[in-house]
Amino acid sequence: MNSKYDIIIVGGGAAGFFSAINIVENNPKIKVAILERGKEVLTKVRISGGGRCNVTHACFEPNDLVKFYPRGEKELRGPFHQFCSGDTIDWFEKHGVELKIEDDGRMFPVSNSSQTIIDCFTKATKKLGIDVLTSQSVQSVFKGEEYWKVETNHETFACKNLIMTTGSNPKIWEMLHDLGHSIVEPVPSLFTFNIKDARIKDLMGVSALASVKVKNSKLEASGPLLITHWGMSGPGILRLSAWGARELFDKNYQFAILVNWLNDKTFEETAAILRELKLEHSKKAVSKKSPFEFPNRLWESIVLASGIEVETKWADLTKIQLTNLTNQLTNAEFQVNGKSTFKEEFVTAGGIDLKEVNFKTMESKILSNLYFAGEIVNIDAITGGFNFQNAWTSGFIVANSILEN
Repeated sequence: MNSKYDIIIVGGGAAGFFSAINIVENNPKIKVAILERGKEVLTKVRISGGGRCNVTHACFEPNDLVKFYPRGEKELRGPFHQFCSGDTIDWFEKHGVELKIEDDGRMFPVSNSSQTIIDCFTKATKKLGIDVLTSQSVQSVFKGEEYWKVETNHETFACKNLIMTTGSNPKIWEMLHDLGHSIVEPVPSLFTFNIKDARIKDLMGVSALASVKVKNSKLEASGPLLITHWGMSGPGILRLSAWGARELFDKNYQFAILVNWLNDKTFEETAAILRELKLEHSKKAVSKKSPFEFPNRLWESIVLASGIEVETKWADLTKIQLTNLTNQLTNAEFQVNGKSTFKEEFVTAGGIDLKEVNFKTMESKILSNLYFAGEIVNIDAITGGFNFQNAWTSGFIVANSILEN
């Protein structure tokens, strides 16, 4: 054995660093090492939120916060009562990082730079004497009677407690499976939809508050929808992709969606509004100006898709054209052919089966002195700082339970 530690943390990301810092701050005598397979640590923190690091979300009630997790909603209720978004804000403030709330509830460092979070963590690990060892790719993990043995491409480590914070790492999942854990097959979450359709062809950058349903399923979400050069994105689409991660995977990402560009207005309500507009603006061209809260370019496209010419006046609309227009506004069908990754923020649904984790301690129910934090377990969230909140909460609980042992 080359290196003996009280605790080894595999994975130099958000959850790994948070666990390590919280352990040693509360017991400086504990010897901790973080093993990272890459040359750099905290790479996901660096790119999160477009390089600003979306640290958490301004949702302070555990029972409300859990609703943003397609997988893990039930399991995270207890943990969030131990460490929630407000605790995250306090923790970072105590460590010299002030956070700010944006209009949509997302929280970032006041500096607007993820480097602030990285500096906070690396400074703390240096100060606390935590060994951060890079280019250490774990090759095997073995459980002895008293110690865990972790073999990397460079050396062999021994420790009493092992914390796994490797996120979506298939190689580590395979090792844990060999040790007796069940792994829920990973599938992508948080992705955008590839759509080729004449109605949105030249509308790149146009956004509208819409609701979207997957045809012939119960999947539905609403929120800002953004038209892109490859199809559709935005919070509404990402939400749908997260909740439908497994179902859409099973469909091989070939399915139809129904878009209501008016979000919560029904077919009947919209038909009534259009009849009123027909009377009020009888002499005006229908396509000229959007009567709804979305851009004129989108309105014009919807009008043309309804079989209405550019110069047609409201007074001249036929019953069929009005019905078509109502349909295109509230129930427009688009064919999805494939997906694209959302920015660099690749999130996976899948991992350690939640039934095999004790959520009071984040310890494995299969193997003693083995702990998990972050996305290595089958928990994932929609975009907005929620995946990081899971990392902070699980890291905090791991630290506390190890200290109590």
